[in-house]
Amino acid sequence: MAGQDNAAAGPARASGRLTAALEAIKAGAYVVDGQGRIVAVNSHTELLLDRVAADLLGQDAHDLLHRGPQGQLLPATQCSMRQAFHAGLPAQGHGDHFARRDGSLLPVSWLITPYAVCDGEAGTLVVFHTEHTPHPHTRPRQDPESLSELQRLALLAETTTRLTATLDVDEALRRLVDLVLPRLADWAVIDLITERDEVWRTAVVQAADGRLIPHEDLQGPMPPVPERSPMPLSRALRGVASTLAGPETYQRAPDSGIAVEQRRLFDATGIHSAAIAPIRSTREVLGALTLGRAEQPGYFTAADLTLLEDIARRAGLALDNARLYQRQRKVAETMQNHLLPQMPRVPGLEMTVRYLPAPDASQVGGDWYDAFTLSDGATALVIGDVVGHDLEAAAGMAQLRNMLRAYAWGHHEPPSRIIQRLDEAIMPITDVTMATLIFARISRTDTGHWQLTWTNAGHPPPLLVTRDGLAHYLTDGHGLLLGTGAGTTRRDATVVLPPGCTLLLYTDGLVEAPGRTLDDGLNRLRQHAAALAHRRLPSYTDHLLHRVHPPGHDDVALLALQTPLAEGPPPHQP
Repeated sequence: MAGQDNAAAGPARASGRLTAALEAIKAGAYVVDGQGRIVAVNSHTELLLDRVAADLLGQDAHDLLHRGPQGQLLPATQCSMRQAFHAGLPAQGHGDHFARRDGSLLPVSWLITPYAVCDGEAGTLVVFHTEHTPHPHTRPRQDPESLSELQRLALLAETTTRLTATLDVDEALRRLVDLVLPRLADWAVIDLITERDEVWRTAVVQAADGRLIPHEDLQGPMPPVPERSPMPLSRALRGVASTLAGPETYQRAPDSGIAVEQRRLFDATGIHSAAIAPIRSTREVLGALTLGRAEQPGYFTAADLTLLEDIARRAGLALDNARLYQRQRKVAETMQNHLLPQMPRVPGLEMTVRYLPAPDASQVGGDWYDAFTLSDGATALVIGDVVGHDLEAAAGMAQLRNMLRAYAWGHHEPPSRIIQRLDEAIMPITDVTMATLIFARISRTDTGHWQLTWTNAGHPPPLLVTRDGLAHYLTDGHGLLLGTGAGTTRRDATVVLPPGCTLLLYTDGLVEAPGRTLDDGLNRLRQHAAALAHRRLPSYTDHLLHRVHPPGHDDVALLALQTPLAEGPPPHQP
């Protein structure tokens, strides 16, 4: 259910993020997907080409824009930009032409670079620039400085998009290092201030022989930030200023422990020129980014420092968002873990549960399982998924779970009637908008068999696997999800469970993934569940999750039980 919401919202969020990133580029810029279709443009592109975004999006960039010097259509084999696009490598050129809306030609210099579009999908960023008033058949003159500016703007745009595309702090830091090495330096050092106001040298990475090599021996805790030290790193960690530095900067008598560590860094790396900038969020200083040149020739300049400040500013915003999201995720996971119950001990039955939170903090909160003893001695089983995410969904799940327990304990009624009562109470009593769930009761018959009676409110069906490896979904008893207000009558279904069978109740995160149909996911789960039929329950669930390998876009809750191999009479009830 949540997976369907994500499938629709994902491309829209990605397009909005791309457009926002492109607006930071003060030149024409657009992004094409792997087929060369335009997926995002900035306002400078609309102005230069005299075309609105709606006329550009979805169009093949080569067919729509690329023209020869006389305005003729260019075969792809004669278009330098198209050839560079197919090569998948950064490239630049000049003396080319784009077609404007009225048919006139815009002479352009351009730069293209690989660019992530959505969920890691490969795309290409195109940045173009002209110094001329558009006029038919004019040619641009070469301008190396403008090309350098295009490279700078392209790097900043790529920094914004790549860093904001993840909400994991460690991944954001890896991407930051990958962006600056080796194109700006051959060493990158990241010092972060922790939530306890301690400094930690989080990354020391060298670019050498086409590889990025971490130096963990140079990483670790750092001394506290001195309040008045004029040394470059100390100033950066206080958010005072960006500074150029060299080994000579730290050869004088150290004024703090941080200065000692900096001298050690310069000695160990051989850096002869460094640029250091604060990493700030809108609220506080998060750390400092240091770029160093050891093998690379030349010294950093004030212009390099300006670029580094822009990169560090974007990194600060991305890291702050990632930290906030991880805090939020931790709160949601803690809340949900406290809400998810311990399984009751049921003589003759083996039960186990698993809960896998999604990597994205926005997906934590809605999935749950439950099992509890009813007043008549039967055992209730529940698997559910509240629509929505985060703490709101976790809170709604808690409301729903507690209400269901109360109804199930207080009313000796079939599962369908219990869920009908719950559905009637959702809108006036809870904050839940919609939810899916399966509510079942399992009990021993007079002959000693285990009998399952259940009702399904819009949830993926239970999976029953026999000891012989026959697996089928229990599709009876199905009805609408909760919260629709339709007030339909719900149905029950009953099955006698065979000896040694395995019953699986699960949420849709186990079977749904972008680009894969629900039927594909259900078939995949059935095949793997059948192949593991001979295993005991704890091993069964762990191997099943490993084989199915949930895609991780949503939570996964799994409740599994196994009946004994030999049935016997029910225990004597005094």
